Amino acid sequence: MPRRAKKLTKEQKRKRKEAKAERQRKYQWVMMNGKQVRIKRPPTINGIPEDEYIEKYADPIWLQQNGMYEILHAREVEGLYEVKTNVEIKVVDKDEEIPF
Repeated sequence: MPRRAKKLTKEQKRKRKEAKAERQRKYQWVMMNGKQVRIKRPPTINGIPEDEYIEKYADPIWLQQNGMYEILHAREVEGLYEVKTNVEIKVVDKDEEIPF
């Protein structure tokens, strides 16, 4: 007669269930070369892929600081931003100080 497997305790069942849920959050199954493989899920923010979220919601200063000029350029082409090229600079002489 074959041996019977020992039953798991409640704690062991809970740990297995938590581990399975964690694996499902971190990985996804896809087909590659006719085989089913597990790969890491792409990072998301509020359910939106990270790249799309940055394109939609990042402000111009952040994009500039992080070197994402192509997104800035695309927004300028769409007309979302005005590019100011003529900036007036007023030079104040020391003689023309404001009296108090």
